[in-house]
Amino acid sequence: MHLEQVDENIWLAEGEIVSFHGFPFPTRCIIIRLPDGALWVWSPIALTDDLRREVDTLGPVAHLVSPNAIHHLYMGDWKEAYPQAALWGPPATIDKRTDLTFTGMLDDTAPPAWAGTIDQWNLQIGRKFSEVVFLHRPSRTAILTDTIEAFDKSFLRRYWSFWQRWVARLLGITEDPGRAPLDLRLLTLPRRAQVRSRVQDLIDSTPRRVIIAHGTWQRRDGAAWLARSFSWLGVTPPG
Repeated sequence: MHLEQVDENIWLAEGEIVSFHGFPFPTRCIIIRLPDGALWVWSPIALTDDLRREVDTLGPVAHLVSPNAIHHLYMGDWKEAYPQAALWGPPATIDKRTDLTFTGMLDDTAPPAWAGTIDQWNLQIGRKFSEVVFLHRPSRTAILTDTIEAFDKSFLRRYWSFWQRWVARLLGITEDPGRAPLDLRLLTLPRRAQVRSRVQDLIDSTPRRVIIAHGTWQRRDGAAWLARSFSWLGVTPPG
């Protein structure tokens, strides 16, 4: 089985390891079944025949979501497999993937197709980089991409060289609690208050769990974990 059911109407799929500037990164995809039965696919991973068969048992793929300009690698493959699906992404993804036609741009307001089921916040990290983070309301699952990375020691020992593991520690992306890489934290400085406000809204939504694209995701106490991970922003812990 490629799909792990996280809660009612939400599944997770682990993908292949890809190289990002020479560093091995795992890939992870989230699939949510919306109230109308359509599927919302976040950060699509490599679409194997087996994965496609499992996805097809859940319902029709209707929305393919790129949460930031780094997570777009397999959008074209999924669009080819599901030509009826709408493509969504922030401006940087749309600008980068000129070979694809996007239905709409992602910002702080959820499109009508998933409004009320999935909330979203646009974190404008730098002038050219933003990430849209999500909350699946029914399962209270927060979904983040690169604004928190939390690699565990076993993964780093297996896939990253000694000097790469040193870089991981320098960037602050090792497990417990994990956080945004140092470069993203520095890029955030001119927009710190704006980003903090949006992250605080997410924390105040009291997510039960937090799924991230890279590293160990949190199955419980999600709001508290988010507050620790974003302590560098000066957010307020829950309750």
